[in-house]
Amino acid sequence: MSRLPAVSLRGVGKTWASPGRSPVRALAGIDLDIAAGEFVVFLGPSGCGKSTLLYMIAGLQAASAGTLEADGIPITAPSAERGLIFQEAALFPWLTLVDNVAFGLSIAAVQPLKRREIAAEMLRRVGLGDMLDKKPDELSGGMRQRAACARALAMRPRVLMMDEPFAALDIQTRAKMQDFLLQIWRDSGASIILVTHSIDEAVALADRVVVFTARPGRVKTIVPVDLPRPRNPRDPRFHALRDHFQDLLADEVDRAFLEQEAG
Repeated sequence: MSRLPAVSLRGVGKTWASPGRSPVRALAGIDLDIAAGEFVVFLGPSGCGKSTLLYMIAGLQAASAGTLEADGIPITAPSAERGLIFQEAALFPWLTLVDNVAFGLSIAAVQPLKRREIAAEMLRRVGLGDMLDKKPDELSGGMRQRAACARALAMRPRVLMMDEPFAALDIQTRAKMQDFLLQIWRDSGASIILVTHSIDEAVALADRVVVFTARPGRVKTIVPVDLPRPRNPRDPRFHALRDHFQDLLADEVDRAFLEQEAG
């Protein structure tokens, strides 16, 4: 395991500027290190810049200030070593599951037989090994998200980022997907960065929770979650952490709501 952080952020800020409009500061002064193999959750009110920061780590957006590094190398563009999964599975509807999962491998010039072999193995690992030739519209929402995870994992990323991937799922499916995510995290050894609005999800999954302020998003505090896995939501310690996060977020949610009303 590398001694360098998987992701290192120093003084990171983002300001959106549009002609004829006042600049909007989305993020300011973000300092954060994420260790190799660590599971980190970003938690904060709507509009605080959590997803924006995720996209900057992915290399899809440029910072307005500060530096971002992955394994000590500046982040200037997307990389196969940093996978990103969106809220919607974003699978190509005209491709089969195995071809969806193999898509990134084809861009990487992996030979056709080898990429199908890798894609099929990834689908087996996420419990979809008997659905290789299905199209996305033949699957449930949870299955499509598992296929999206398989596609990201096929590239063997060192960092896997997820932007509220389970928000549209029902409660039962969401719980099963959380268990699935913990399993692929253990199996892959990747660092995971998960953006969520759900306090319960943060407590259930994270090694550490990064709590953001209202816009401009800053790191308000970082809370380690020391509960053993699997975590029991009925455990008094689980409830205590949930109450703690609710207290931390209460003022920030109020500020974000007032800003949205004013803006």
